[in-house]
Parts: sequence; structure tokens; C-alpha cells
Amino acid sequence: MSTEQLTADLKEQAHDLGFDLVGVCPAVEPSGLSRFHEWLRAGYAGEMRYLEERQEAYGNPGSVLDAVRSIVMLALNYRTAEPQSPSPGEGRISRYAWGESDYHDVIHSKMKRLVAWLSEHAPNARARGVIDTAPLLEREFAQLAGLGWIAKNTLLLNQTFGSWFFLAALLTDETLAYDDAFETDHCGTCRACLDACPTDAFPQPYVLDATKCISYLTIELREAIPNDLRSGVGDWLFGCDICQDVCPWNHRVPLATNEAFEPQPEQNPSLLVPLFFMTDEQFRMRFRKTPLWRSKRRGILRNAAIVLGNQRAEDATDALRHGLEDPEPLVRGASAWALGKIDNLDAGRILAERAASEQDQLVLNEIRDAQSAGEDIRG
Repeated sequence: MSTEQLTADLKEQAHDLGFDLVGVCPAVEPSGLSRFHEWLRAGYAGEMRYLEERQEAYGNPGSVLDAVRSIVMLALNYRTAEPQSPSPGEGRISRYAWGESDYHDVIHSKMKRLVAWLSEHAPNARARGVIDTAPLLEREFAQLAGLGWIAKNTLLLNQTFGSWFFLAALLTDETLAYDDAFETDHCGTCRACLDACPTDAFPQPYVLDATKCISYLTIELREAIPNDLRSGVGDWLFGCDICQDVCPWNHRVPLATNEAFEPQPEQNPSLLVPLFFMTDEQFRMRFRKTPLWRSKRRGILRNAAIVLGNQRAEDATDALRHGLEDPEPLVRGASAWALGKIDNLDAGRILAERAASEQDQLVLNEIRDAQSAGEDIRG
């Protein structure tokens, strides 16, 4: 079989498996490597230390698969519905996490079959499929493979699917026919994504300061969300889609047909108060197979408290009292902050009672700050 025929058949098989976009590029040093290193040096990665620890590997696709020659870039649309506006006591979840399963599991199943197909039709080829867990600059290679351009919000944009898709890569030591790189930037003079960010996470176009990004703050950050960024989190419980929602290219994307990405009950949006009363086992049963598990229980409850505080949700006082008694200091601190935002005497009483017994100094600081904030609110 010729290289061209093998490549064409491989692409057809990928489409048959449900991938919406397929492109092929050579396994070379990514063109954006120097920008990646500059981004790391600027401290924009925050606590994602694994990026810096593996930064040399990102320059060499051979670190993912030895003797790799070709990279097949794949995209899978996940736009299944429109988000519902949350009511007080509800939090928003990023679209990609609405489904009943983690997208890694969904894509892994498809990738496994694609690798098996390649092994059958090119018996001497070695291949490895990866889904955003390997040291690979996926967006750079996706642009090189012709799937789209890297937008001002740093996401990959495609003229048909916008940015509502997951990226995955199949690496192989087989030589394939390569697509032309996507050379045109169709963002033009548009600044919608940059201007809409409530935490000013874009110091300049095409550069993201992850330490200010709501997705980073609610998913990757393991500690307390910085006080000056909490109000910017708004009602986002997990992730953020603001810079995608405002993008004109994302307004015309066809709906995905994969049922695994359909929003599950209480995911679009999610009730917050019940989260504080769930047992560890109930929490595990609900979130273990979803992307929200990455934040773990302590992170989700921290986020829920921040959202309730931003909403000044008086009917959540009892839930926040429960959070103020949580074994995790992270949850207690966020619950204290939220109670300080609520204008009622119960919140003040709960804070005073906890201040008398709290042993963690950081949490105690949060309580004292919350008491001061509550006094300011009540005049």
C-alpha cells in the first residue's frame, strides 16, 4: 500500500470512529517551543510544575514515541447544547465536563481502535495514542497538521468547529502523507475573548496568564483562590467558557452527536448546597468518572463556597456553616469568606462561634477577614 493510500485510509477510519477533524504532520520540533519556554519563565504556569519539569521533552516528540516520524492530529466536537443560566444557589460547569464520562475515557476507546487499525494495515509500524497527558504541544502540531489556527485566547480555532473540540494525537514511526499547515490567522482585529475575561488573564493577545484564569483557579490550583480573584470567579463551579462563548467563530458550530458529552442532570448548571452534605462515598459516586474529579472534593467545595459568596446566597448559610466545620482547611477558609459576603446575623454568629475553636491560622485569618467584611456590609 502506498503512503498516500495508507494515509487516506487512516483518515477515513478516524472519521468512521467519530473524529470530526483529522490532519497529519511530521514529528518535528514544534514552532512554538520558544514561546512555550518564555511562557514558563514568565511564571504563567502557576502550580502546574509538571510543565516545567518536562519542558525539554516538549521539544522532542521522540520523548513520547521513540523514532516517531508522523503525528496524526484528531479533534472531537463536544458542543452538545447551550448552557443554562444559573439561578442563585447554582454554579456553572464548563461544557467539556457536562457528560457522564471523562472525555479521556471516551477518546481512549476510539484511539485504541485506531491504533489497532494502523497495526493491522501497517504491521511493522509502532504507534501510540495520547490525549493531553503526554509532553506534546498539541495545538502547535494541530496547526501544523492543518486543523486550524491558534487564536488570541491561545485555543485552537477551526472555521467549522470553532474551539469546541478535544484534541488527541496518534504518533507513529510510519511515514505518512502530510497536510499543509494552517497559515492564516482569522482572528483579525477581534478582541472579544480578551475583553470578556473577568480576571484579566490575557496580558496580551495570544498569551494566557494561567494564574489568573478561572479554569486554572477552579481546577488546577490546589490552594486557596487568591482573594483579589474570587469575585472574578463569579458563578463558575468548575472551569470557565467565557473566552469561548464570546468568540464569533463559536456561534455557528454544529451540535455534536456523541451522547457521552450530553449534559447530565445537575451538570448544566449544578446545585451547590447539596454538595456540602454529601458523604465522601456519595461524592465519589457522582464525580469519580467525570472531569470534575480532577479538582477532588476539597476543590469542588472550595469553589462552591466562592460561588455562593459571590451570589450573596442567604439561603446557603446552613451549608456554609457545614463547610466551616469541614475537615479540610481549604473548605473552611472558603466557607468563611463566603459567610462574610452574606448580609445576615446568622452568618456573623456562625463566624464568631467558629473563631473560638478554629486551630488553623490561615482559616482563622479568613474568619477574621470575613467578620470585618460582614461588619462593613451590615454598616
